[in-house]
Amino acid sequence: MDVLTQYAWIVWLVLILVFATIEVFTLEMTFLMLALGSVAGLLSGLFGIPWWAQFIIAAVVAVALILTLRPPLLRMLRRGGDPARSNIDALIGAEGSVVRTLGPAGGQVRLQNGETWTARLSPITEQADVAVGERVLVTGIDGATAVVVPVERSTPQ
Repeated sequence: MDVLTQYAWIVWLVLILVFATIEVFTLEMTFLMLALGSVAGLLSGLFGIPWWAQFIIAAVVAVALILTLRPPLLRMLRRGGDPARSNIDALIGAEGSVVRTLGPAGGQVRLQNGETWTARLSPITEQADVAVGERVLVTGIDGATAVVVPVERSTPQ
């Protein structure tokens, strides 16, 4: 058993490297906390503590870090996300105007970003045709086709 205590530092170094490598690929902070717990086990081993106590110290430190340090680190990591919508998400809710009459067979619309899309009316609308120049709102994207609804014009009083 004295041999285990004497060479436990090698096991701790291997565990630290394995956990750190896994953390680089997952970025979920769990393996970082396990690596830090392993550092605590390594440090306790350098002070001559028996291998079974090193294991307990490493486990307690890792669990404490997972419960206390991991949640704020995850919040900080996710806080910096880009709030700008892009791709299809940016098209949902965009307005446009009809450039080729929208009928049962479809049509074309030019969106506010300048793109021209093949379009069809959403099944929620009861309107049969939408004339050229009328305003529409994109409610979805189906493949390369914009699903649109006509924008209701307010009547002057």
